[in-house]
Amino acid sequence: MKKAAGLFRSLMRTSIKSARQGVAVNKLMTAMLTPTVKPAPPRRKVRAKPAASLAKPVRSTARPAPAPSSITTAPGKWLTSHVEGANGHRMSFWLYLPHNIPDEASTPGLPLIVMLHGCQQTATQFAQGTRMNQWAERKGYAVLYPQQLVSNQAQRCWKWYDRATQEGGGDVPTIVAMIDKVAGAYAIDRARVYVAGISAGAGMANIVALNHPHLFAAVGLHSGPAFGAGHSTMGALGVMQHGAGLRADLAVQEVLARHGRFPGMPTILIAGEGDSVVRPINLAQLARQGLVLNGLAPDAPAKITHKAQGSNARHNAHRIDDFYDGRKLLLRVARIDALDHAWSGGDPALKFNAKSGPDATRMMLEFFARHRRV
Repeated sequence: MKKAAGLFRSLMRTSIKSARQGVAVNKLMTAMLTPTVKPAPPRRKVRAKPAASLAKPVRSTARPAPAPSSITTAPGKWLTSHVEGANGHRMSFWLYLPHNIPDEASTPGLPLIVMLHGCQQTATQFAQGTRMNQWAERKGYAVLYPQQLVSNQAQRCWKWYDRATQEGGGDVPTIVAMIDKVAGAYAIDRARVYVAGISAGAGMANIVALNHPHLFAAVGLHSGPAFGAGHSTMGALGVMQHGAGLRADLAVQEVLARHGRFPGMPTILIAGEGDSVVRPINLAQLARQGLVLNGLAPDAPAKITHKAQGSNARHNAHRIDDFYDGRKLLLRVARIDALDHAWSGGDPALKFNAKSGPDATRMMLEFFARHRRV
């Protein structure tokens, strides 16, 4: 508990200056991330069209963005732009457009994944750590990376614990505006928009999806906190360590009441059994929330798959629980042994990424491919 409290204070120091109790600052989240050059993964041969052919005749303010060399191994376009937030501040975002588009992805447009980084990460670091651009190139996805402002939160944490944000305020409208801007400038398939994140970014991804359920076809949450509780920085620490308590069920009922006829939200949850920052109770509560949001019974049976540890520990042992409505997979819960607070199968050159798999990016893309919003 002392270690996690020190970590959280280092992330939230601007909001809890009065809580100086001599707890040592945990340096886990303060090291600078150094990009390294990685070879591009082997690429499948597909019948392809240039991404430029999908551009709409709409004037875009996006411009080419410099990127770490490991990001530029993906051959598509790497662009940056911004939107004006409700507070008048400009929030930047980065956009990856794949170079080669499989024929089946070219009409009516590209699927889009919105990726929300964690605390002490930038958009480009998150792109590099997850290797999402390389996977998006293979599968024909566009990827949008919003970046939290240091003027909003000094450690770039999304304020998932804030009550107003949970109810659809805060940075939620700004992120939605980014999606609208990208979809207005490029041919994006609005039936295949997905949102994902890690840690605070997972908490924020969940909030954006639950407040705009008709916008997103599915959501992916890695190492995320339970939804609907916290409501202060110290309250957020309690959620990270002990879950949302009674709020776990109440918050979901509030979401359903606000929307009247909630359309469901297919969800993939991924977390490490060794995570001491956002403890596994959050995964259990997110799973329970996911069952309710997708109209499944709390005691719905799961199809359980156990995966053994891979050779040379390249893959951690893990368990996957799949929940179906008929033949449709609505909720996937992956519990990964020996994984701490890090993206599974990420680029180990960057912190908050674990070298050993399973590859969380691949798992999310495979889950997203099953879903479209109708």
